[in-house]
Amino acid sequence: MGPEQLKTLLAEASPARSGDFLAGVAAESQEARVRAQRRLAETGLAEILQTPLIDPETDEVQRLILDQHDEAAFRPIAGLSVGDFRDFLLSDEASPEAISALKWALTPEMVAAVSKICRNQDLIAIARKRPVVTKFRTTVGLPGRLAVRIQPNHPTDDAKGVAASILDGLAFGCGDAVIGINPATDSPSAMRRLLDLIEELRLRLDCPVQSCVLAHVTTAIDCMSRGAPVDLVFQSIAGSEKANASFGISLSMLKEAQDAAKSLKRGTIGEDVMYFETGQGAALSADAHFGIDQQTMEARAYAVARAFDPLLVNTVVGFIGPEYLYDGKEITRAGLEDHFCGKLLGVPMGVDVCYTNHAEADQDDMDNLLTLLAVAGVNFVMGVPGSDDVMLNYQSTSYHDAAYVRRALDLKPAPEFEAWLREAGVFDDAGFLLPESDRGDAGLIARSKLLESAQ
Repeated sequence: MGPEQLKTLLAEASPARSGDFLAGVAAESQEARVRAQRRLAETGLAEILQTPLIDPETDEVQRLILDQHDEAAFRPIAGLSVGDFRDFLLSDEASPEAISALKWALTPEMVAAVSKICRNQDLIAIARKRPVVTKFRTTVGLPGRLAVRIQPNHPTDDAKGVAASILDGLAFGCGDAVIGINPATDSPSAMRRLLDLIEELRLRLDCPVQSCVLAHVTTAIDCMSRGAPVDLVFQSIAGSEKANASFGISLSMLKEAQDAAKSLKRGTIGEDVMYFETGQGAALSADAHFGIDQQTMEARAYAVARAFDPLLVNTVVGFIGPEYLYDGKEITRAGLEDHFCGKLLGVPMGVDVCYTNHAEADQDDMDNLLTLLAVAGVNFVMGVPGSDDVMLNYQSTSYHDAAYVRRALDLKPAPEFEAWLREAGVFDDAGFLLPESDRGDAGLIARSKLLESAQ
């Protein structure tokens, strides 16, 4: 099978979504899709490995995928078909340790292929067996835990508005993944102001959190060279060299940023310093998908991510719009696929459970996906005030959504952050959010400190 034939097979086997129809690669009917899924199930993992989808001489992501592959780790599964591998992953033989041992044996195309023949429940059951744990000031990804990013965006980067949103999130027990701000202006001076704000808050409260201003990686490099308090370096990434070039980045640039951030030695319990965001449709929107379906291109982005030992990776699953994921059903499927593929590749996956206002989706769809992902063991989700991002103009999950799903599924925050929440009187001894009336002196003292920081 040649690259074009494999591209066609992967695309036609993919569950229906608007982006693949836009690209002209989707199956023409459900019957054609099922036929492709059956053929894909019979395709050998070794055949997929031997068929690069993009010429490695012209694409550094393809070269990276080939260089990452561990032939010795692959040997135990080299004789399996895609369908055989799915059966193995669902079996009791596939323990967390057994799946983890395959991290460098698997390529993005292999895990994308398996996901295409899985039901949603398969995606959940398998991903749940593959925790990926990372560390900086908190430990993210432990089983039984769910971290939350505080996303305190403001349309003008107003310090009081940002601080008030952070206060709100901390009072709900959020922030253990990161306090991450999308700046309204991508400049070193704007990034530095926001970093200084979070740093002052963190030090005043002696709070075990990490900060990130989601500016371009070159802005972060500039800030680090000037002594700014950079914890995590952010960058959007994709699954081909051309798509990454559309973001203004290369693999060497990401390595430069990682080395600079590590040299600051700001982590207390680990040195996982990178934060990446992805999303199905990113490569297609940049005309850099090379005829590959959007879900397989998304999985290729995770090969980029795992090369840099990130603390956090999340797919912003419904953000690019209904041209790529049309409705709640497609968004739900994509979120579960992305989480599954990322975890099998050893990536610390979170999901921004979200949609744009012109998509055929609503908050009930997001409630469903949030709950399914929490069952699947997602590392973290977003915490947006009121679930409505007033700067980026899209709908995500809120602080109270995080409180709901933690309570419903008996999930706790990162252990270091949980201890701080108890000490601050925000959580009870069982690790759950205390009602305001029960928070007592400790809670009032903690909140007064936060309010002081917000002035």
